[in-house]
Amino acid sequence: MSEHPLWPTTGEATVTAFPVRHDGPAPAVVVLPGGAYHHLADHEGAPVARWLNSLGIAAFVVRYRIAPHRHPLPLLDAARAVRWVRHHAASTGVDPARVGVLGFSAGGHLAGLLATEAGSMLPEGPHDAVDRADPRPGLAVLCYPVAALTGPAAHQGSAANLLGPDAPESVRSELSLPDRVGPATPPVFLWHTADDEAVPVENTFQVARALARHRIPLEVHVYPSGRHGLGLAEADPVVGDWTGRCAAFLRARGW
Repeated sequence: MSEHPLWPTTGEATVTAFPVRHDGPAPAVVVLPGGAYHHLADHEGAPVARWLNSLGIAAFVVRYRIAPHRHPLPLLDAARAVRWVRHHAASTGVDPARVGVLGFSAGGHLAGLLATEAGSMLPEGPHDAVDRADPRPGLAVLCYPVAALTGPAAHQGSAANLLGPDAPESVRSELSLPDRVGPATPPVFLWHTADDEAVPVENTFQVARALARHRIPLEVHVYPSGRHGLGLAEADPVVGDWTGRCAAFLRARGW
């Protein structure tokens, strides 16, 4: 395990590498913890990386910038993390063709932004060798994700922290995941609990419907009950089922 700055000019955003021993280059997953763009939940970081390691997958946990920083800085950090993994693939034993992303709650929103963004996801510059790598993930795992930033299912806290309290509806819509899904979106695995009181399960349903409309490969699991923010849910024998199903999804995709 080793932590590295993502940018040469600031150490605020970092990536922590959890490599694995593998016969040949290993698949990789970039992990984005949740926290409503206000904080980063530790239990959605390193423990998740170690679980991925147990599957033979290298993991990279991102400490992306949060409030008072605004969009697009978190997205630029997430894109830079995927670029960093691909750029350093040889030294970390990673297959650059198999880099996915996994996020929880607001981190799920950020993972979804990354998976659906058509732009360059580059700051103004100067640019370096890392910036030449592809920032787009080959698949996405969204765990109880914030998807809507507008409408009845919106998570207002995430929207305010990411965009500011007075962001226009047009911007909120532009950054709501269902409106961003398109033919180039990679395969997606989603899970949620039906009675999530913090981020309504409708967020997952909206993304799933959009993926289905565009015929993007997807897998969705909704569990009857469970509080928001369960992470690996190891203490819940029902919701904890998600890790096994996600592992099967990853294996089926070559991870």
